[in-house]
Amino acid sequence: MSRKTTVRRGLAALAVTALGAAMLAGCSADGRETIRFTFSKREALGFMGQVVDEYNASQDKVRVEMDASGVDVVSASFVRGNPPDIMLANYNYEVARFVQRCALSDLSGTAAAATVRDDLQPLMDQYGVCPGRTSALPYSVMAASVIYNEEIFDRLGLSVPTTWDELVQTAETLKANGIAPFYGTFKDDWTVGQGWYDYAVGGSLNVIDFFDALAAEGDRVGPDSTVSFQKDFGQAMDRMTQLASTYTNPDADSRAYGDGNLAFAQGQAGMYLQGPWALGEIAKTSPDLRVGTFPLPMTDDPNDLKVRVNMDLAAIIPEGSRHQDAARDFLEYLYQPRIIEAYNESQLGFAPTKNAPAPSDPRVAGMIPYYDEGRIYQGASVLVPKTIPTFNYAQAMILGASPEATLRTMDQDWARLAFRQPAASTSDAAAPATAPIATADASAAATAPTATAEGGQR
Repeated sequence: MSRKTTVRRGLAALAVTALGAAMLAGCSADGRETIRFTFSKREALGFMGQVVDEYNASQDKVRVEMDASGVDVVSASFVRGNPPDIMLANYNYEVARFVQRCALSDLSGTAAAATVRDDLQPLMDQYGVCPGRTSALPYSVMAASVIYNEEIFDRLGLSVPTTWDELVQTAETLKANGIAPFYGTFKDDWTVGQGWYDYAVGGSLNVIDFFDALAAEGDRVGPDSTVSFQKDFGQAMDRMTQLASTYTNPDADSRAYGDGNLAFAQGQAGMYLQGPWALGEIAKTSPDLRVGTFPLPMTDDPNDLKVRVNMDLAAIIPEGSRHQDAARDFLEYLYQPRIIEAYNESQLGFAPTKNAPAPSDPRVAGMIPYYDEGRIYQGASVLVPKTIPTFNYAQAMILGASPEATLRTMDQDWARLAFRQPAASTSDAAAPATAPIATADASAAATAPTATAEGGQR
C-alpha cells in the first residue's frame, strides 16, 4: 500500500469520526442542531421532502432530517430511549399508546395548538389522553363517505338520498335499470370494516357516546349492560346486510379493492363505499368520470347524516427528544397556513385548522358541509384494540354470519379484554380503568392495512 493511500484512508477515517461525533452531539456538519423528523405517509414523501428542504434553507440554526422508516422502527426507538424529535404520524392506537403513557410532551402552549379546531379534540381523546397535556395535534383529517357516479345519477334522474327510505328507493331504481346499486369488494375484510360497517354504525348512533359508555361498562359488557355491541349495533348491522345481500354485484364475495376501483371506473355500479384514497385509482381508468360523495343515510332523519373521518396525521414531540426547542420551531413552521393547507389540498384531506379553506376538488365537495358543521365520527372499527378482529367480524356478517351471534361475540371479546386490563393510575390514560387500552401487541390500526394503495389509510 502506498504512503498516499495510507494518508487518504487516515484522513477519511478522521472525517467519518468527526461527522459521527457531530451527529451524536445533535449537530450537522455545518454546526446546526439536527433533529430527526418521522413522517409516516409514504405517498406524500415528495411533498413533505420539499417542505423539509425549504425549512432547512430558510434558517441556519436547525437542520431537519426526515425518516420514513415506519411505525415499527419508531416504536423500537422509544424502547431504546432514542425516539424521533418530532413526528407526523397516522393517529391510531399504535401511536396513541405513547399518549396514554404520557411519553409525549405537552404542545398546548404552542402557536400551532391555538390554530386547531376545538371540535376535533373529542375525536383525539377517544384514543386516550395524558391528563393535563395536549400530547398530539391533528395535522390532516381524511373524510370518507359514499362515492357515487354522477353521470349515472343524472341519466336516471336520481337525487342524492338523505334518508334510509330514499337510499333503498335509489338502489331499487339502479337495480331496475341493470346497474349494481353498490359495488361490493367483500374479499378484502378491511373494505367491509372501514366502509360498510363503519358507515352503517356511524350513520345510526353517536359513536363517541357509545364508546364512552362501553368503556365505563368495561368487563361488565354483555346482555345485562346498559350498552353493548349486540344491543346498540343490531339495527345498523341488519340494514348493512340488507344492502349487501340485495343491492350489490353478484360476485361481491370474490371481488377485492382493486377490482372495485376498476369496475366503478367502468360504470358498473352507481355507488361505492370507499374513501377518497380510491378516487385516484378510479381516475387512472376514467380520468374524466364525474363522481361525487355523500354520507350514507341509515335513518329517516336527515339530521343524523355524518361523514366518517380519521386523523390521517397528527403532530407529536416525544418527551425523550433532546431537541425540544428545535422540534417546536419546526412544528410551528409546519402549521403555517400556506403549508398545512397546501398539504391537505394535495391529499384530498381537510385541514384541521380554524378558518382553513375547504378542499377545492369537486369529488369531495359533498362532504364539506358536514365537516364544516362538525357532523363527523371516527369509524367504530378503529376504536377497539386489534386483538378484537373487527374487520373479520364485519366481513363474516356481510358474508352471511348471524349479526346477533357475531355482535354477542364482540361483547364477550370486549369484556374479556377489559378484565385483563390493569387499572389505570393517574399518570395513565384518562380512559376508564376497565376499558381495553392498547398495548405494544394489542393496538388497532386506524383503517386499512394497505397503506400505499389506500392513500392515507393505516
